[in-house]
Amino acid sequence: MHLKRTTILFLSAFCCLLSPVKAQTLTPENQVISLRHIIEQTNDQTQREAALSLLANAGTYQALTFATSLLEDEQIAHAAAKAVWTILAAHPEYNGTETRQTLTAIIPMLKGKDKKAAKAWLAAANQSEEGFVCLFNGKDLEGWKGLVENPIARSKMSKEELAKAQEKADELMRRDWIVEDGVLVYIGNGWDNICTEKDYADFELLVDWRLDPNGKEPDAGVYLRGTPQVQIWDIRRTNVGAQVGSGGLYNNQKNPSKPTSVEDNKLGEWNTFRIIMKGDKVTVWLNGTKVVDNIVLENYWDRKLPIFPSDQIEMQAHGCRCYFRNIYVKEL
Repeated sequence: MHLKRTTILFLSAFCCLLSPVKAQTLTPENQVISLRHIIEQTNDQTQREAALSLLANAGTYQALTFATSLLEDEQIAHAAAKAVWTILAAHPEYNGTETRQTLTAIIPMLKGKDKKAAKAWLAAANQSEEGFVCLFNGKDLEGWKGLVENPIARSKMSKEELAKAQEKADELMRRDWIVEDGVLVYIGNGWDNICTEKDYADFELLVDWRLDPNGKEPDAGVYLRGTPQVQIWDIRRTNVGAQVGSGGLYNNQKNPSKPTSVEDNKLGEWNTFRIIMKGDKVTVWLNGTKVVDNIVLENYWDRKLPIFPSDQIEMQAHGCRCYFRNIYVKEL
């Protein structure tokens, strides 16, 4: 009875915590953002377990990864394991190398029917499916590099020229990007992108982002195949048209460049992107709402050419602090 009462209190609490720019339905993605904040802010075991139960019901991949991160917390490890299993039981499509490793680790913590069902889930899962891969480990910049020019310019460099330029770019990247409290943070003043070491063709990308509310003209983005960009910005900047909202393919000229609706959370709060790129087309969900639907991403670097078939993913920032976390990619 006490747990149910606490759950009701938490439902009210996280609804109040989320202050979207406009009235909107509380999506599972926004539930996870708020519940994560609550879990991180309280030390009360009963409250944290109640929030974990709600997190499990939200069922997003971000909910799964956050619950997984709490398995090392002795106070709520069993509740976290229950949340992980609840999510996976409802979402077999989350199968992947990392997911199977997690489920294998928590099976000893499950009981009765849950343990039996989890073993069956593992037995039925495609063991060759890689699934989502974590791009940012929350500890250091492993797997990331600095930005060297653009894809066309890089392709014209000799191996030696590219290596020398990359060394310089990496030095700049390590100056301007840091890991702070498990979050990837841009602290520079210019336009220094941080890039995946690996190139990607077709993929699904998940990433949480937040802009510094005290920054000057907050502005950021996500480059797909080395090309700008899925836009992130402060929607109060009406002088540059930011009132249309984040998530659009900002640099498109012939094809739609604006999101279909404004789904940004209040400046300074976390937001979640889900981005799918297949061929030359991009679909974007912001905080659980589709804002770009299968739109061609134009080649900003040479508009006579189609988008590159494969290249790096980049987190872009310029002018102020911005924050990224929960960066996962699944190759399609």
